[in-house]
Amino acid sequence: MKYIVVLGDGMAGEPLAQLGGRTTLEAAATPNMDALASMGTMGLAKMVPDGMKPGSDVANLAVLGYDPKRNYSGRSPLEALSVGVAMEPEDIVFRCNLVTLSEDEPYECKTIIDHSSGEISSEDADVLMDSIRAAFNNEQFQFFSGTSYRHITVWKNGCVLDFEQPHDHLGEVIGAYLPKETVFRQMMEKSFDILNNHPLNLKRAAEGKNKANSLWFWGAGTKPSLNNFEEKTGLKGTMISAVDLLKGIAVGAGMQVVNVAGATGSLHTNYEGKAAAAVKALLEDGQDFVYIHVEAPDEMGHQGSMTDKIQAIEYLDSRIIAPVKAAMDASGEPYRMLILPDHPTPIRIRTHSSEPVPYIIYDSRYQSRKVARYTEKDAAATGEYTADGYELMAQFLQKVPCEV
Repeated sequence: MKYIVVLGDGMAGEPLAQLGGRTTLEAAATPNMDALASMGTMGLAKMVPDGMKPGSDVANLAVLGYDPKRNYSGRSPLEALSVGVAMEPEDIVFRCNLVTLSEDEPYECKTIIDHSSGEISSEDADVLMDSIRAAFNNEQFQFFSGTSYRHITVWKNGCVLDFEQPHDHLGEVIGAYLPKETVFRQMMEKSFDILNNHPLNLKRAAEGKNKANSLWFWGAGTKPSLNNFEEKTGLKGTMISAVDLLKGIAVGAGMQVVNVAGATGSLHTNYEGKAAAAVKALLEDGQDFVYIHVEAPDEMGHQGSMTDKIQAIEYLDSRIIAPVKAAMDASGEPYRMLILPDHPTPIRIRTHSSEPVPYIIYDSRYQSRKVARYTEKDAAATGEYTADGYELMAQFLQKVPCEV
């Protein structure tokens, strides 16, 4: 038996007047997910426990079967694992975004325009981070490049500080959300002076791209400790993602990580490459479990782009789920597939929320015959509900068919 998780990050949402009261998931053309919903089971699962922030870190731990209340030590340390950052127990690790701020006002009066600097490439970002390292690296602080706009800062012998998430305040003046701790605020202000007129940013501006003109610290945490996934489940697992957070969770859990060329986490990521990597892991490399993470719906939600979020969901349906299912069916290998978001990212608020998410569990051996669509509304109508979302993985990995 093979097991496949397809995670459409932030894929769920809320009804929009522009869509006649439908969500982006309802508005998307998803014939493959609808077919699997018709042949499998659907329900809702709450992946973000009450009292915890609705981040992809918390939610993806839950999807993988780890109780966030027991296993979560912060987002950034998980990302640090992905890029090979050595951590000591007393280190504090922060996510360090390259963001786009408005240019003309005093720093505290600037507006945050883009948390991702136009989804800056990793290559461009690394050039800018070289300038940051030259200015800021010392015995106390170390800066490491990650993927795209997502980077890492290690504070030696620091303490956990709760900083604001930049994607929660798009279009807002930043003064009220800046760190109160002088050293972090000063680094952010100085980073603007370093980056705004950096030759690469001037080139980006001339090309009509957003400048990556400031650092933004958030997501503090300490060195994580996760139970080994294979020891926990008896399954050899593989993670396929463009995002350092998911790769870091996999490293921490002892899973194999596959890096797919052209996988960027953006709307135009290499969907076919991810699908092919999943099939290869299962049918050629002896893996039992693959987790295919697609960041695009979440990114489009943060950007407030209804049309692009719908497109991202449709791409996931046609360019991930369809080819993976076709290859698995052709192989004759029995398999189970779990499809879900980690959390909603509604267009209206342009950030994450904590509502339960719709899921499908499909078993190639046992198929019901009903008419269903994969939507938030249809999943809620089943009455199936998992209050502690991390328990859904145990249900998915059962060696008996779902009730149909």
